[in-house]
Amino acid sequence: MITINNLTIQYGTKQLFNNISCRVNNQDRIGLAGVNGTGKSTLLKILSGIKNSDKGCIIKSKGATCGYLPQEITSLKSGKTLYEEAESVFADLLNKQKELDKINIQLAEPLIGAENTKKLLQRQGKLQHELDYSAFFNIRASIEKILAGIGFKQSDLNRNCNSLSGGWLMRLTLAKQLLASPSFLFLDEPTNHLDIESLTWLEDFLSSYQGAIIIVSHDRAFLDNMTNITWELSLGRLSVYKGNYSKYLVEKEERLKIQRAAYTNQQAMIEQTKRFVDRFRAKSTKAKQVQSRIKQLEKIELIQLEDTERNISFRFPPAASSGRRALEVNRLSKSYETEPVFNKITFNLQRGDKLAIVGVNGAGKSTLVKILAGLVHHNSGTVNSGHNVAISYFGQHQAQELDPERTVFDTISQMNSEKTLTQLRSLLGAFLFKGDDVNKKVEVLSGGEKSRLALVKMIATPANLLIMDEPTNHLDMTSQEILQDALAQYDGTIIIVSHNRFFLDHFINKVLEIKNNRATLYEGNLAYYFSKIAETKNSHPGKPVLNSSLSKSKTTNSKAHGKKAKQEQANLRKEKRLLLKPYNNMIKKLETEIEKLESSKSKLETILADPDLYKNPDTFAKRSKEYSDLDRKTTQLYEQWEKNQTKIEKIEADFIQA
Repeated sequence: MITINNLTIQYGTKQLFNNISCRVNNQDRIGLAGVNGTGKSTLLKILSGIKNSDKGCIIKSKGATCGYLPQEITSLKSGKTLYEEAESVFADLLNKQKELDKINIQLAEPLIGAENTKKLLQRQGKLQHELDYSAFFNIRASIEKILAGIGFKQSDLNRNCNSLSGGWLMRLTLAKQLLASPSFLFLDEPTNHLDIESLTWLEDFLSSYQGAIIIVSHDRAFLDNMTNITWELSLGRLSVYKGNYSKYLVEKEERLKIQRAAYTNQQAMIEQTKRFVDRFRAKSTKAKQVQSRIKQLEKIELIQLEDTERNISFRFPPAASSGRRALEVNRLSKSYETEPVFNKITFNLQRGDKLAIVGVNGAGKSTLVKILAGLVHHNSGTVNSGHNVAISYFGQHQAQELDPERTVFDTISQMNSEKTLTQLRSLLGAFLFKGDDVNKKVEVLSGGEKSRLALVKMIATPANLLIMDEPTNHLDMTSQEILQDALAQYDGTIIIVSHNRFFLDHFINKVLEIKNNRATLYEGNLAYYFSKIAETKNSHPGKPVLNSSLSKSKTTNSKAHGKKAKQEQANLRKEKRLLLKPYNNMIKKLETEIEKLESSKSKLETILADPDLYKNPDTFAKRSKEYSDLDRKTTQLYEQWEKNQTKIEKIEADFIQA
């Protein structure tokens, strides 16, 4: 267990935390939320012991170990191979084995004496016992399993770490933390450099992790799948919510409604009190009452409204008219020297299609979109744009092409002279460039800021075919939602590479998977794609996913086993229905009760927001208690709902694995 007592930290005049206190239990799954700059990364560093606080203390249970994954690692000058660097996690165990080997050699010597023999035997027994009850004998298997899970190939094991890029260094650092298996694991943006396949593997691995985990992430699906508690940092305070990120958003909005109503009531009361003081200050007969009201004002603890929402949105201008066929790709192949990237890719996009390209890192996703954007040559095949199609491209390295001498505002205004000053500032504000930030020169921006600016520049460029490669990597949750809504309403065509599942699933209608140098087109959103992948894996357990078109999929089950397989499937479906029935019935019952309670809460919120309510303190107190009771009952029902839903998901998972 970790206990946080009255933690305070301040940078200059800005106070990040003010006397925050909370607790991390041994198997908690916590998502740490808050707008950029509220101190999420700082809190993780303090908890892991990397950074000190100005005031307060962290108390850790005896024997507790902590592991920390930072957001970025630029270099690792170890000179070791990938395997050796991963193996360094087990240095203590390896040293014990070396000592044991040395003792075995010494015991074989004829003239060591009885006393030395006794000491060596005692030490030998102790070391052997420690190794037997450790992970020593599974070291190699564990290293290979975890490195493979996060995307490394067997051929990478002997690769020198000095040659790894920043993204692969982050994967290696993550692997080392997973291998170390600390009691408390703190992950700061762990999904930034993972593809969807590695991300899915990580979720599966962490679901059975024995220690506690605290995660900072802008990947909403990852947070929803991994966490059951949400901490929010805001206004220097830490608030604790039961539930994952999506549930936190719902509960937070309910709390904000009450907070806004209370703020409005308090401001009305303050104004009324001030008017009374101003009106009767000069009257001696009212002096006692005036002084009483003044003291009342001085004692009021002002309600602060959280400035966590940016009420900014933007819409792409209507896409210029183009032909019905937006893009035709026919037998497209690309290789570097003798190494093939992909082979004979064929697909077509109609005007308005929104395509996600998925696949493991190194499958050729970025290469493909660069070819489609006309930035990289292909070896064979054709790429034909439709009539009047204009392409705008955002890539992972577009930031390097920005003019360092221009300001943020000038960079965008040169791309679109039709927008007003206010419109351009709103667009920049949607992507975290606020106030004087717009007057900064590009050369002083951080890497993340440059990437966001390159994305805004792309958005500001008139086009009817948008090609985007990992656009969400440096966006916070709100910016992601703003971009997501805009892309959902965009009437042009979109091709996008992203590992952000929640972001993609809200607007795409096609998925192109690149695997084993081939491509498969799925006519549906990401959820549909995952369902088809699951079906294929169930149909062919232990075999790779086939690269067949959905419209031309073929069954490979032999006729000899077809009848038996169908009967087994029918029996499994019947068994699953019987197991699920009580939980599904309970879910329906709980949802009905929750709906009634939510309706009652909504009516009370309207009452609580009435400025006249504060005039009668007894009524206000009564209504507030009613709301608290309803809120508590609703929370309890949601917890019951989650427990039943978890049971359903476990049953579903068991039958998928069966």
